[in-house]
Amino acid sequence: MTAVVLVHGLYHRPEHFALVAEQLRTAGTDVLVPELHRGSLLADTAAVQAVVDALEEPPIVLGHSYGGSVITGVCGARHLVYLAAFVPDVGESAAGLGGASSQLQDAISPGPDGSTSLHPDRAAATLFDDCPEPLAAWAVDLLRPQAPGCGRGVPERHSWKHAPATYVVCAQDRAIDPRMQRTMAARCTDVREWQTGHSPFVGQPGLIFELLQELLATDASRMP
Repeated sequence: MTAVVLVHGLYHRPEHFALVAEQLRTAGTDVLVPELHRGSLLADTAAVQAVVDALEEPPIVLGHSYGGSVITGVCGARHLVYLAAFVPDVGESAAGLGGASSQLQDAISPGPDGSTSLHPDRAAATLFDDCPEPLAAWAVDLLRPQAPGCGRGVPERHSWKHAPATYVVCAQDRAIDPRMQRTMAARCTDVREWQTGHSPFVGQPGLIFELLQELLATDASRMP
């Protein structure tokens, strides 16, 4: 059975995918949500690669935001899903592609050790603006500080050139400009556009569940 690997973005935790993961597991799908925050893009990619390599069958791998840079460097995926995510080409980084919007940059607070964190009120208005208030508050509470430099990391591989890839543009996104998302989406084999903010896995998890179910069913129909 094809598994699903969900890869979070900067400042996020695996728990942010809890609502999607619960729906998938209830439907009988094996779901893995690795922890990033390993200190660099190279280390984050290695952590996800280890999860993929441990599976018996190539999985569907979804990356959100910075998680797109991570999954770009991972080999062995059956299908890639870029959710409001970066799709770097050779020599490119998330920061070099345009990085955070000015609104997200205004939400970032530097720490004394070089790490950064997000101001809670500004994070809610930028990342979870279209989510019900209780869910937005839950998601903000989960955010954690971020080590410096990850967004400037350059992937060593470019998996979207070798595997089918679906890009989901979040048209109401306040964190990553939707116009930039559409430019990156042109690198993928399939493009969807949702009228959501940056974090539909919090506000509208059913959309992600339905997309992944569709891809899982397509994958199953192609198996001998």
